[in-house]
Amino acid sequence: MKPHNTKRILVTGGAGFLGSHLCDRLVDEDLDVLCLDNFFTGSKENIAHLLNRPNFELIRHDIVQPIFLEVDEIYNLACPASPIHYQHNPVKTVKTSVMGAIHMLGLSKRVNAKILQASTSEIYGDPEVHPQKEGYWGNVNSIGIRSCYDEGKRCAETLFFDYHRQNGVNIRVVRIFNTYGPRMHPNDGRVVSNFIVQALANEDITVYGDGMQTRSFCYVDDMIRGLIKMMNGPDNFTGPVNMGNPDEFTILELAEKVIKKTGSKAKIVFRPLPSDDPMQRQPDISLAKEKLKWKPSVKLDHGLEKTIEYFDKILK
Repeated sequence: MKPHNTKRILVTGGAGFLGSHLCDRLVDEDLDVLCLDNFFTGSKENIAHLLNRPNFELIRHDIVQPIFLEVDEIYNLACPASPIHYQHNPVKTVKTSVMGAIHMLGLSKRVNAKILQASTSEIYGDPEVHPQKEGYWGNVNSIGIRSCYDEGKRCAETLFFDYHRQNGVNIRVVRIFNTYGPRMHPNDGRVVSNFIVQALANEDITVYGDGMQTRSFCYVDDMIRGLIKMMNGPDNFTGPVNMGNPDEFTILELAEKVIKKTGSKAKIVFRPLPSDDPMQRQPDISLAKEKLKWKPSVKLDHGLEKTIEYFDKILK
């Protein structure tokens, strides 16, 4: 029989790309997992294999509305994270980030639960400092088409630190850089999934701008390991802490890798760069290495192979 003192962990956005992988890991560690999702971008298919596990529970709920639960830890991952999805209903995106943070922090305060916020590298905007360290305040357009996500996440960080200072809430803030892997939504508009879907269909691969803008790509398994390390890290380390893979690639390099690995006949075509698209994005992860002894281990080539294998299976 399972002991009664098993931790109960709430994962908001638990049926999404990152959330479902996190639920997998926590369920496998014999923790009681409450997966909360409104299925705006999450999918039941991502967590279907967990539904018959005795320590897993699915709750359909939108964190824009309050919820009352008894939990020990909260991973707040709920928010559409790809430009196509968060720009679809920008007001809703802001509400999810801001009101969602208020409701989850209120719950955390009431039941004295540790809470981790999945923040984002987008809070740095189009950075003028490279690579980005946590002390950099960012270069964000507060009225652009990406602002609903950027500023929503920035405000959520403010709320987390104010709840910590004012109410003593035990917080953790992680700034997540580009992450990829199985269970990404095929139509989420993110560069890795876009390129793989286009390559597998032998369609032209769309590169915006000249393809010289850079990104750093972290495989999902590395990111989940980092989030759990942060939640279980020292109580005096609130973050914010960058998590991502510091290996930097141009978008053109990524497109060429995907074509080669899929054996695609796709050609690369160039389109104008979208508004406020950052030219460089690379995390400085010195703090994560020092405080959490965390660094990514999966190389881009290996991660791409696993991701291509997943998309090849679901798109057939």
